[in-house]
Amino acid sequence: MARAVREQLGQEHRYVHVLRVARLADRLAARHGESTSNARIAGMLHDLARLFPATLLLAECERRGMPVDEFERANPIVLHARLGAELARERFGITSESVLSAIRKHTVPAARMSRLDEILYLADGLEAGRSYPGRAALEALAFRDLAAAMLGVIRSSVADLQARGVPVAPQTFAALAAYERNEVGSSELPLAPQRSRACPT
Repeated sequence: MARAVREQLGQEHRYVHVLRVARLADRLAARHGESTSNARIAGMLHDLARLFPATLLLAECERRGMPVDEFERANPIVLHARLGAELARERFGITSESVLSAIRKHTVPAARMSRLDEILYLADGLEAGRSYPGRAALEALAFRDLAAAMLGVIRSSVADLQARGVPVAPQTFAALAAYERNEVGSSELPLAPQRSRACPT
């Protein structure tokens, strides 16, 4: 799989990123009782469409009859997650709905996330190649409490995007509200740092 993913991505920087995400996802899955195999696969395949230009993302989604909402049409980069799940199915034969769901939600979180969804979202945002204040503290928190880490990462992502004047997906605000309602482990949360992610979510 690794060789095929490397060829599919066509960029060494992106390939190294997906390797780091897969490894962190594996460790988080082992800690929280999830399938490490599914976590590694989701990590390896999560960015299959990340380097597609905006026009191609829109065209490929429309060709498959995938609904594209107003936010996605204005910010096509977020479509790489949902389109990536389709590519994982088509090109790598992935049929596990849990893996496909995690890939779909790794960029724009949802109000309802499975543990594997959370693991991939966190692994993508917290892998060691990311460099921003508070990353290490949030990674450590993720090994103790997935929900608390999700709250911390979503809060910091929203703060970063708003500070840069980048639109935030409505689904991200819905996810933030859902995790704030639960406030699981919130006493452990570090102060919200500014994040550095390429996607407007």
